[in-house]
Amino acid sequence: MKKLMLGNEAVARGLYEAGCSFVSSYPGTPSTEITEYAAKYNEIYAEWAPNEKVALETAFGACLAGKRSFCGMKHVGVNVAADPLFTVAYTGVNAGLIIGVADDPGMHSSQNEQDSRHYAIASKIPMLEPSDSAESIAFVKEAFEISEKFDTPIFIKMCTRVAHSQSVIEESERLEIAQKEYVKNGEKYIMMPGNAKKRHPIVEQRTLDLIAYAETAWFNRTEEGSDNTVGIITSSTSYQYVKEVFGDKYPVLKLGMINPLPINKIKDFAKTVKNVIVVEELDGIIETHCKNIGVNVAGKEIFGNIGEFSQNLVAEKLGGEAPKGVALSENIPMRPPVMCAGCPHRGLFYTLKKNKLTVMGDIGCYTLGAVAPLTAIDSTICMGASVSSIHGFNKANDGATDKNTVAVIGDSTFMHSGVTGLINIAYNGSNSTVIILDNSITGMTGHQQNPTTGYNLKGDPASKIDLEALCRSVGINSVRVVDPYNLSECDTVIKEELQKEEPSVIISRRPCALLKYVKHAGPIKVNTDKCIGCKSCMRIGCPAISVIDGKVKIDNTLCTGCGVCSQMCKFDVFENVKEA
Repeated sequence: MKKLMLGNEAVARGLYEAGCSFVSSYPGTPSTEITEYAAKYNEIYAEWAPNEKVALETAFGACLAGKRSFCGMKHVGVNVAADPLFTVAYTGVNAGLIIGVADDPGMHSSQNEQDSRHYAIASKIPMLEPSDSAESIAFVKEAFEISEKFDTPIFIKMCTRVAHSQSVIEESERLEIAQKEYVKNGEKYIMMPGNAKKRHPIVEQRTLDLIAYAETAWFNRTEEGSDNTVGIITSSTSYQYVKEVFGDKYPVLKLGMINPLPINKIKDFAKTVKNVIVVEELDGIIETHCKNIGVNVAGKEIFGNIGEFSQNLVAEKLGGEAPKGVALSENIPMRPPVMCAGCPHRGLFYTLKKNKLTVMGDIGCYTLGAVAPLTAIDSTICMGASVSSIHGFNKANDGATDKNTVAVIGDSTFMHSGVTGLINIAYNGSNSTVIILDNSITGMTGHQQNPTTGYNLKGDPASKIDLEALCRSVGINSVRVVDPYNLSECDTVIKEELQKEEPSVIISRRPCALLKYVKHAGPIKVNTDKCIGCKSCMRIGCPAISVIDGKVKIDNTLCTGCGVCSQMCKFDVFENVKEA
């Protein structure tokens, strides 16, 4: 049956049809939906792991046991998984193992724009790169075959546009794959130096074999054109842009396997055209390969290596014509991201800013605490970095008379990689205060469960981490819990903890305002006769609050009745504030 399907949903469908039985991932936009869709198939066991390293190690264990397995993450997640990644390249697999990674050109929801193809090259692991939903299914099926034929884990690389766009697919029946027998083999799977030395030559030979395979593989294909003055080598979503702009005008070498790249196929293609242009997002991986094998190409000097491509960009740089759109008659103002109305993080960040604290930030919804008018965060690096960096920051300032620095981190991020930083604080004794923003969910990526919520991926009851007990168990004696809707309580507890001569943890606990089970007090009413237009309530940056003609106005469609604004008003403008 044919149907429209998201790229990520198609990857999940490919896993199902290929007989995959095990999925372990960590959510990260734009990869998250792969695992969420995979969990809908009863034949596939699917889980959220605490982080990407654990997810990959878990998926490897399942493939070692003989089940086809998958591990999904976004591009920065590969950094976390890099430790096992480079070693499972040496061990190879038993049953097939796919590592799904989704890059984010343009950084729609990411802190950097790294190109995951470098990881495939560095780890010597093959990588397939689909350009639409139909290829996503087909490439996943082929990836399992390659993984088992060449005894290797394999990457499937998505990007934001392929992951989150729809195209036509055709569903097939599931291939039932019997579990492979596990046979004890220390020389293959125990990577101590003596065994690893023997495995490295096997990896290098595997790469040569894969290059030979890439020369004739169906997913590396040449498409004829009517004008041979230019030939274009491309892959992934860039292929779609090229075809939309030029159609069948220029010959195209469409590469589905991005590592290892073919040699003779590229040379043969180059001989048929006058000039060769490489169109690829981010770094010049294909371009560099072409030049290394003696094929003269143009690429990054035309397109650059920053940002996401588009049909318009390809048309602008290569002289084609992009499909015409319809321009709006009015200019639409920019809408920067903000924390939602009723977000439990807002009151806490307001308190941090009011006290003029230095705040080490982390990755999550609460990163928006850096946005005006709160502007309450000083740094954001990667998952868990806030807890580690405050330790270094405070150690460097050892002897300072004033303690005015805190770290903020979400509950899911804390479990991902923040807890090790807290252990470091306790073990090496820095006088640091860490605030865990416990909103009872993994909010940033769309409400996934995590080890602190009490539920697993399928929504079934699961063990629930007791954050207070965990923090005390690693050596933190002072652990406090506050309600971020209560500004006075937050202010008092933060000041008290900063005065202590020991490490401390404050848990700011309120569930995400968007969770379906959360009951809200309802919109607050405004007595405009009392409002003097001082705009004190605007300092929290709530999207439900505006000032029109010098008077405050509440958007009843957004306001949850959290009451934070009423605590900032000296004139009792906000009425019928209920206990949220």
